[in-house]
Amino acid sequence: MLGPLLVVAVLVVLTAFYVAAEFAAVSVRRSRIRQRAEDGDALSIRLLPILEDPVRLDRYISASQMGITLTSLLVGAFAQATIAVRLAPMFVAWGWMGKAAAASAATVLVLVVLTAAQMVLSELVPKYLALARPTEVARFTVLPMTWSLAAFSIFLGMLNASAAAVLRMVGMKAVGHGHIHSPEEIDLLIAESRDGGLLEADEHRRLRRALQLGIRPARHLMVPRQEIAAVELSTPVEEAMEILAASPYTRLPVYEGDIDHFVGLLHTRDLFVRHLDPAPLASLAPLVRPILSVPENVTAEALLARMREGRSHQALVLDEFGGVSGLVTLDDVLTEVMGGIADEFKEADPGPEALPDGRVRLPGYLRLDEVEPWIGVLLDGESDTVGGRVTEELGRVPDPGARTVIDGVEFEVEAVEHHAITWVIAAPRRDVEAADE
Repeated sequence: MLGPLLVVAVLVVLTAFYVAAEFAAVSVRRSRIRQRAEDGDALSIRLLPILEDPVRLDRYISASQMGITLTSLLVGAFAQATIAVRLAPMFVAWGWMGKAAAASAATVLVLVVLTAAQMVLSELVPKYLALARPTEVARFTVLPMTWSLAAFSIFLGMLNASAAAVLRMVGMKAVGHGHIHSPEEIDLLIAESRDGGLLEADEHRRLRRALQLGIRPARHLMVPRQEIAAVELSTPVEEAMEILAASPYTRLPVYEGDIDHFVGLLHTRDLFVRHLDPAPLASLAPLVRPILSVPENVTAEALLARMREGRSHQALVLDEFGGVSGLVTLDDVLTEVMGGIADEFKEADPGPEALPDGRVRLPGYLRLDEVEPWIGVLLDGESDTVGGRVTEELGRVPDPGARTVIDGVEFEVEAVEHHAITWVIAAPRRDVEAADE
């Protein structure tokens, strides 16, 4: 009985090996293998070309699946032919049952025990091991898997061709195993890394914001038009120098007549260098540089590309009618990813504040998707900001002290400037507060 048990144990170990090889191959990070290969690790040097080639990786996975299937079939057939056959006479000798019943009972017993052993030892244990240590397991299994690929090569070609033919019959195309993830999948991976303790909360937040640059419109990042610091084209040069000297910015947009007619950008350096010239400067016009204009629905990612192409740090954001909605700068895009960046010349914008009475003070420009942590409710509406959402709910430009309730949250308008809400005070829903407690 010892010999058959040893053979079964070896086959179970082989199945576990192929399972571990499969899970490690699809979960290992190519960057880590590439780094080890560059450091001269021989196993990583063998593994890297397989991971970087979807066709070779597909054959690698197919070989591991064939190994799993063959070893599982072999262990079942061998155990039935040896162990079950030897157990049946024992059942008869013990007087439990007749020969036919003993043969059936032995077969069932071997099947149950073997299935449980394979599930635990050949499936779950190697899977967890490969997912926990994908780099080490992938390196450990690459050499035996290379030998298996050579042994199974003829059968792999036939089976892959058959699978592709079946897929074509149902109108589908075979897709190789590639380490390619959609932004949504990457977002989930980042969240899992945070939950597993591999990422700090700030790192998780920055990575998520970077991923969202492809969907975040410029209007979510811009300074609204009523807050744009700009200079009029006909402003006297001396006065313009005083304005720039008092401003925390090195670049100011220049408009002609009104704020809907921007003509370009004035750089502090250009003005002060020109001022050192003995020849008098009659107007600002010769110093005005072109300024980039983008529609308000352009994504932050596309905006960065346009800024890079135009070698510009600022862009005017235009609405669908060609009017100026606001101004977006490179700092605004960086702040979206990195959070607030300190500036020795510019005061930081005040943010949300928790009040002693349990309410919160929120700036009107705060985006709706950033309000939920403060009030416990995800607001929805046509507007992008909390101030715009409150105005939308009231149906008019409110005065300070106006109140409204949105999704069970009471909002009070605290301050209004230029017909826009600048500060609101919100009282979170009581059921939300109870849930937090």
